[in-house]
Amino acid sequence: MHSRYTTNHTAVTLNIESSDPAGSSAKPIHSYLPSLPKGHHIHRPMHRLESKSDIVRGFSPAWFNVTMGTGSIAILTYNFPYHWAPLEYIGMAIALFNVIVYVTCLTLFVVRLIKYRDFYDILLHPQLSMSLGTIPMGLCTIVSALVTMLTRYDTHWIPTFALVLWCIVVVLSVLCSLVVPFIAMTYQKYTLESMSSILLLPVVPNVVAASTGGAVASVHAGSAATTIILVAYALWGMGVGLAMMLITAYLIRLVLYKLPPKEAMASAFIPIGPLGQSSYGIQILGIHSLRVLPESLPQIAYLGDILHVFGLILGLVLWALALWWFAHAIYSSIHTFVHGKVPFNLGWWALIFPVGTLIYSSNTLATTTGFTFFRVITAVLTAGLALLWAVVLTRTICFAWTGELFMASAVIRLELADNASDDEEEEETKDNNDSAGETCTDSPVSGIINVAVDPLQRV
Repeated sequence: MHSRYTTNHTAVTLNIESSDPAGSSAKPIHSYLPSLPKGHHIHRPMHRLESKSDIVRGFSPAWFNVTMGTGSIAILTYNFPYHWAPLEYIGMAIALFNVIVYVTCLTLFVVRLIKYRDFYDILLHPQLSMSLGTIPMGLCTIVSALVTMLTRYDTHWIPTFALVLWCIVVVLSVLCSLVVPFIAMTYQKYTLESMSSILLLPVVPNVVAASTGGAVASVHAGSAATTIILVAYALWGMGVGLAMMLITAYLIRLVLYKLPPKEAMASAFIPIGPLGQSSYGIQILGIHSLRVLPESLPQIAYLGDILHVFGLILGLVLWALALWWFAHAIYSSIHTFVHGKVPFNLGWWALIFPVGTLIYSSNTLATTTGFTFFRVITAVLTAGLALLWAVVLTRTICFAWTGELFMASAVIRLELADNASDDEEEEETKDNNDSAGETCTDSPVSGIINVAVDPLQRV
């Protein structure tokens, strides 16, 4: 008898000797034992990868988004506006976890560069090159957490160690803002339609480094603090100026060509990052200018007071602009989720750090003005962002366990480049097929960079 249901069984055959002399010596009895369904057992780690070496091969700088988001959550938890002692220890635990994640990511990325020697290919890649800016920004969260959480302890090495790390951040941020945009202008091909908000990633590190400089200046005095503040102001101006230009161009792209595809849903939150961080940075620099500059630069009367007031006013203006982008990003996300399921990818971490910068700014405004309004906003957004961080972190661990996030296709999902209509895609494909000597690729980055081979085979 055969079951009419499709199941997963294990066949078992028993040979039983008959006690009847007239009967046959053995009668086989066939039975089927149900086995564990395939979809209900725990897979071995990285079972989606052909070999463990694919972890290194598929590791991209986009993974440093994890450290950016985790570090911001650690600082926000520690500085929760309504004091509760256990939150400080929770924030310190998350910060320690973030250090472990950053060291792990940095090790894997360095091993990839040494083993495959493909840094040049990464620079030419339109998505991966932009993600290089996440490396100094992830380190900024560690430096800020170090200064914020450990200065109350009797540790004399923290100011010097934080200054050394900040100098490394400054060098990496400036190099990233100079090299990556130049590569984009010379070797990569963009159109207004294919433009995405990840173009902000190479220039935002200057703004983040400036804000971190304000935190580092808080544990120094004299000429050292003055130098840090002046360098931080220069970084702030460089980063904010470029970011404003790119945000304006991105807004025009949204108006003309509408929202990005669902795979790039989280990219709508990226413009919040430079706006919120610049608001927080100009405020924190003004606060420490009020403390440092009157003694260091007495020849310029009231310079510290002027910068303090200027930081408060401009910080409030930038906070309001970041709040507008936050509302727009929420609307865009709801619209995207309503029209279909959004696949998970590393780009989801873009939901965490940019919103965290808005909360930094809100918390600083609450401290400076004493208004309860800003404290309530800070508390509500911190609680919601912490919950979202837990969800994204859980899904990241699950997909990393299977190895899907280390596959080449997952790396590219940070941003879909081709947002053209179906008719335009068909016409472009037809033109490419008719062109002699040209190779047509199915890469998700088609339309951004002209290459003769699939970029996934190179990077």
